[in-house]
Amino acid sequence: MNLYVGTSGFSYTQWKGAFYPQDLPEKQMLKYYGERFATVEINNTFHRMPKPELLEGWAAQVPASFRFALKAPQRITHWQRLRETEEAVSYFLGVAGVLRERLGPVLFQLPPDFARDLPLLRGFLRSVPLNYFRVAFEFRHRSWLDEEVYALLRDKGIALCVADGETDFEVPLLASAPWGYLRLRRADYDAVQLKGWLERIRSVGWSEVFVFFKHEEEAKGPQLADELLELAAGSGDG
Repeated sequence: MNLYVGTSGFSYTQWKGAFYPQDLPEKQMLKYYGERFATVEINNTFHRMPKPELLEGWAAQVPASFRFALKAPQRITHWQRLRETEEAVSYFLGVAGVLRERLGPVLFQLPPDFARDLPLLRGFLRSVPLNYFRVAFEFRHRSWLDEEVYALLRDKGIALCVADGETDFEVPLLASAPWGYLRLRRADYDAVQLKGWLERIRSVGWSEVFVFFKHEEEAKGPQLADELLELAAGSGDG
């Protein structure tokens, strides 16, 4: 199993002195981060449509083996709510494509009040070239968690995102795609909990998994990412 572990975001001045060297210029943060982790989840793209030159600049700072997971713009998921989004999706994925081999999954996170609408989801997916992009969906309304939805995800090769600590219900770990996407959002995890997550991940049978820890000011996310990678290395994954 190929395990990609990182954090949600990297450009945090609060991490200086804890993760980043105190005197590290902000423009060098991504390079430093990319020397220590193999992936990052970008939330910046959720708040605004990215520009090609921004992603090209990011790609130039990390190794070819690095993977950026991009969160789809809220314009698509929260404002338009998957309706009449062809133009926005085309633009966003076109820009995402400039990352080339450094592009990891694209995450579509639906808002908590977005209840199950399978015909709408099917229609939306027609605008997404799934042969070229790896796509994950994070459902934050309980009504999406049923076998009919899972069957659609399996048919399309879309990963069901598990976001631990984000909702009051549990999302199952299931292989709706050959790869998995996890967002471990609690403020802290002890060694027993991390080992438990690693065992659960391993049991699914994915060939590749992306795991992202939450951003917080104390730089606990990078520490937890390191600990999970150490556990994985000790058990033969990585």
